[in-house]
Amino acid sequence: MLSHRREHDVLVLTVHEDPGISGRAELTDTIMDFVRAFQPAPVLVVIDDAAATPATASAVLRAHRLCGDLNVLISAATHNASVRRLLEDNAGSSGAALVVHPRVDVAIDTAYSAAA
Repeated sequence: MLSHRREHDVLVLTVHEDPGISGRAELTDTIMDFVRAFQPAPVLVVIDDAAATPATASAVLRAHRLCGDLNVLISAATHNASVRRLLEDNAGSSGAALVVHPRVDVAIDTAYSAAA
């Protein structure tokens, strides 16, 4: 469901499949396990097309709120415009904004620059 890599000191987590409503909490927990293991590295969650669902967006939004508590920068990238809008519209206004990108390469460069 989730893979990880480091690129330019950014932890890149890629969600490959839809967790479904019942898998949202598990996906959030897995994201946060990686965040804690690699903190304070900035995190980019890439949402593959097969995972571009409201359930995935919900898990990423929950991780975003938890990363704020840890003072860890998190952003997201997806080609899916409706999921980008869902993430942007529901990220809340407290703490750091959730930056959502349509391109992974730009998202990595932005996260790296913001953390430097």
